Amino acid sequence: MSIDSSSSSPVLRYAVFGHPVAHSLSPRIHAAFARQFGIALEYVAVDAAPERFDVALAEFAAESGLGANITLPLKTRAASICTHLSERARRSGAVNTLIRSATGWEGDNTDGVGLIRDLTERHGLDLRERRSLLIGAGGAARGVAPALLDAGIGDLFIVNRTGERADALADTLGQPGRVHPRYLSDVGNLGNFDLIVNATSAAREHEFPSLPMSLATPRTAAVDLSYGEAAIPFLAWAKVAGAHDRIDGLGMLVEQAAESFERWHRRRPETDPVYDLLRQGAGTLVTAD
Repeated sequence: MSIDSSSSSPVLRYAVFGHPVAHSLSPRIHAAFARQFGIALEYVAVDAAPERFDVALAEFAAESGLGANITLPLKTRAASICTHLSERARRSGAVNTLIRSATGWEGDNTDGVGLIRDLTERHGLDLRERRSLLIGAGGAARGVAPALLDAGIGDLFIVNRTGERADALADTLGQPGRVHPRYLSDVGNLGNFDLIVNATSAAREHEFPSLPMSLATPRTAAVDLSYGEAAIPFLAWAKVAGAHDRIDGLGMLVEQAAESFERWHRRRPETDPVYDLLRQGAGTLVTAD
């Protein structure tokens, strides 16, 4: 359904904040969702470096901003400025969705549920009891780790260049018998995995780590939370390593956006048409979400 420009309905203002964020697909995704319901929506991308984020968000609120998505590198900072956190945001310590309330910003995290919905419903994966490796311990990793555990995976190993951040994420998850933080440099000593999730932004910075081929087997599902050119190095490694499933983050992006959209508008959009449209041009996409 298209928006009637003659309608007297107010235009609802939303945004995605990140740094960089110019190539974000979120404005296209939310515009497509809004058309399904005839909602008059303005959704823009706001580039805000971490030191400017608080000011930029305050300016957006002063201009009648009702909600926002948050992407790298602002997810943990966003969590710290919220007056209320959802259970899944509290568990992850990271926020990707802000909802304006009378008392300030409410924070939620839809990354995890978006990832699980994409993997299990779109790609048909059974995640139960999978020995899993999470590469990275930043905002993206924090957003998906609790949902992976809730989905029934087996042991979860978290590797990160900075061991302290892996330790901090493991402490947040609170399951010491099941979650094992390690240094990235030790990844070759961990054996193989049924699920490998790359939650780093290293490929954006042309610093993708060298991973041993022994991590993957013909039953492994390799998942990159990025999409487009940023997902190429990890998925290329996964192909050479023989991983059975190689999945980028485009489906997760659409599904987490649908969850955010439902929080804001109390309506659930259809995701498959939007995913299919974006997938047609996936080879030229640049990750910015």
